[in-house]
Amino acid sequence: MNMNTKTIIDEAEEHLLHTYNRYPVVFDHGEGVRLYDTDGKEYLDFCAGIAVYALGYGNKRFEEALSEQIRKITHTSNYYYSEPLAGASAALTAAAALPKVFFVNSGAEAVEGAVKAARKYAYLKDRKCDHEIIAMENSFHGRTFGALSVTGNSHYREPFEPMIGNVRFARFNDYESVERLVNDRTCAIIMETVQGEGGIYPADRDFITKVRKLCDDRDILLILDEIQCGMGRSGSMFAYMQYGVKPDIMTCAKAIGGGIPVGAFLVNEKVAAASLVPGDHGTTFGGNPLSCAAVKSVLEIFEEDRIIENAAKVAPYLEKRLRDVVASHDFLLQERGLGLMRGIVFDTDKKSPADVVKAALSNGLVLITAGSNVIRFLPPLIISKQDVDEMIDKLEASFAEQTC
Repeated sequence: MNMNTKTIIDEAEEHLLHTYNRYPVVFDHGEGVRLYDTDGKEYLDFCAGIAVYALGYGNKRFEEALSEQIRKITHTSNYYYSEPLAGASAALTAAAALPKVFFVNSGAEAVEGAVKAARKYAYLKDRKCDHEIIAMENSFHGRTFGALSVTGNSHYREPFEPMIGNVRFARFNDYESVERLVNDRTCAIIMETVQGEGGIYPADRDFITKVRKLCDDRDILLILDEIQCGMGRSGSMFAYMQYGVKPDIMTCAKAIGGGIPVGAFLVNEKVAAASLVPGDHGTTFGGNPLSCAAVKSVLEIFEEDRIIENAAKVAPYLEKRLRDVVASHDFLLQERGLGLMRGIVFDTDKKSPADVVKAALSNGLVLITAGSNVIRFLPPLIISKQDVDEMIDKLEASFAEQTC
């Protein structure tokens, strides 16, 4: 570690509230699927800023789109229109196949808006304020109070209780557990199409199909959280498109801005016509010209460079290589996931995934965990099979350095 790196870390530690256990690395710049730190060390990135950098680093068209907008204007407030806002809303609603969108600044804010829209929809039906939301155990939707309230992990919720009320938790991929919780006050069911932080669990087709029918039969809104699994990572633009269902409300963030903080929730015509109206919801920075220029540019590059096609092509190869790794080590139990959102499950009595992630970083490979027993793989969607091979070599070297 050179002195400049140490100075940066020391200064950050002196002034930042300690809510993250950061690794002693200062990333300076990136190119393609690689990051470089202030010591000049190169890293193969299979985290992508937690599924944010779908286009990889240093995409010139994306950078020029942002530079051009910065030279014009970055903020006006939502009292006015802007060309990037119009273009981004048209592009994202077309990509998501949902007609109306509200832009925010993050994934958690997108969930907050989705929950408010669902409750307002129910309120307008009967003018009652006792409606319930069914969420899933093991889920993660964010750390603001509304998003945390529908996050199915007591470890995150308990220190901050009481949460918002009338949230009940079913078991993901267990339809009967959902059905048992439904009553006349149920206004929405919220789930990640692929659980991320909870351990990389894709929804079962039968489960999500039955939940969709239940929602249709009872006029309950289905909210799908695609903040991490959306934007091509699954091999389709949004993961729900692989299941033959459609949400009433969908949340997205992360990759839609290519590294610029932006999120959104989208709604169908039914919800748009009978939920939020002027004064119900707002944001100072959401949908600003800079973030919307980013969204518009990302979606254009997705189409022009056939980003989703590349993800769909490389994903089966990544899956195979990871399955082979699991089969060759007794401390690994399973490989699972969807598209380029994958995880390997550890027997933590034999090896620690956190220790492997740390060793991988020293070997020039960026990975992250999911839950307590999974390493997840969220590479930029531009990766090649050669990048996968290099990752596997670095991963195996990291295994060899770690003993329980």
